[in-house]
Amino acid sequence: MNKNSFRNKLREVIFEAETPMGKAFDISLLVLIGLSVIVVTLESVGSIAEEYGDLLVKAEWFFTIVFTVEFLLRVMIVDRPMRYVTSLYGLVDLLSCLPTYLAVIIPGAQSLLVVRILRLLRIFRILKMVNHVEGGDVIMKALYSSRAKIMVFFMTVLVFAVISGTLMYFVEGQINDGYENIPQSIYWAIVTISTVGYGDISPITAIGKFIATLTMLSTYAIIAVPTGIVTAELTKSGDTTTDACPGCGAHGHLEDAKYCRKCGNELY
Repeated sequence: MNKNSFRNKLREVIFEAETPMGKAFDISLLVLIGLSVIVVTLESVGSIAEEYGDLLVKAEWFFTIVFTVEFLLRVMIVDRPMRYVTSLYGLVDLLSCLPTYLAVIIPGAQSLLVVRILRLLRIFRILKMVNHVEGGDVIMKALYSSRAKIMVFFMTVLVFAVISGTLMYFVEGQINDGYENIPQSIYWAIVTISTVGYGDISPITAIGKFIATLTMLSTYAIIAVPTGIVTAELTKSGDTTTDACPGCGAHGHLEDAKYCRKCGNELY
């Protein structure tokens, strides 16, 4: 087997999900990602870290080495390595490896906080799952395409929360400690609009209860908006294949596409 055919075979296994080997590779990665996230989570539990600290460290290094090898293989087999490295999935893959190495490189007690932050970044390995779950790329594209509308929606909700919270401050502020300032009143509005409803702050006056009722009823109309926005983008996505671009490794191309939607490389 010559070098090019081996490279193509390796690309098929790592980037394609339709072949038996490709599916096995993706499933194995999903299991490893899940286990690595469990390890990072367990490390944050003091009693478990104290008793099984050495074992957890060894497991973490095992996962780091595996993901490092995977990342290097992906960089080696694409035609445009930098295009892959700077892509969303490339950055996520890189982020899943770097924190463990950086935590070793940065010494000194004064940097312990930085090291803890770097170690916590490993939890973002969970994002690697999106690249290996069928349909994940379609959802990511729909979210990206609807980002402007979602931002407008977010700003609208924020304005509504500010207005509702400010009204509650003027109505309840003098007699209800829960609304003693505008920021705290806005916090109440956000909790109410999001339907979380902690119940730590609640109105006691008739007017306050009326404003709260209007805020709660408005929530039913608000919640449906982002779902409709993303759903509309999903319906536009069309049927896509799981074929990966040989240049940058991107997925999610239309069935009749001849060139990569991200780097313009010819598909084959």
